[in-house]
Amino acid sequence: MQDYPIGDLISIIMEIGFECDFCAQCCTRQFNDHVFLLNADAVRLMGSDSHCMAPAPYYELCDQHGRFYVSGYALRAKDDGSCIFLRDKRCAIYQQRPMICRLYPFMLHREPDEEGNIAWRQIAGLDLHGCYHAEIDDEEAEKIAMQIKSYEVSYLTQVKDFLKMAETHFQKNGLKHVQGVYDREMRKFNKGEQITVFVYLNGEFTEHRVRK
Repeated sequence: MQDYPIGDLISIIMEIGFECDFCAQCCTRQFNDHVFLLNADAVRLMGSDSHCMAPAPYYELCDQHGRFYVSGYALRAKDDGSCIFLRDKRCAIYQQRPMICRLYPFMLHREPDEEGNIAWRQIAGLDLHGCYHAEIDDEEAEKIAMQIKSYEVSYLTQVKDFLKMAETHFQKNGLKHVQGVYDREMRKFNKGEQITVFVYLNGEFTEHRVRK
């Protein structure tokens, strides 16, 4: 990620030329499954509203006792699938919004191309919402590109630190990841039963009880 050519990223940003048209569709589950929070985002939001977050979905690990582990928090959504902070198609915390919201739709994902070659690729939801092919000058594109790289490095670092801590925690407590237990507990969860999820934040695990 650190070696990804900044010039390539700038060219992609300028070519796509995304401009927000205030449709607010990116703030709904119809277009974005969840909003993952970096540690810094979670700490900042927790200071003002601790109920605005929930364990991020797609838990990475599950021990033999059926307890899940995940690398961070996500913003809660309302019953209609829209972000908890969305008010009349406007963000109620716009000045304090999470980093990923500031960058959207300019994110990088490690994915294979049509021939199976894995590399960092830009995914933007092209032409699904917002306006595209607007003019973005060199200076602004470079600013966005640097922020993208900063976000992606921070995200990967957070996941790496989570896995290191989980490894230490598992070894210390005689735990192991069991895929069969993971699958069993997820079936229960999808039927409405409560599960236990430990969320990683700044070097600690916080325990949560979660229902679908």
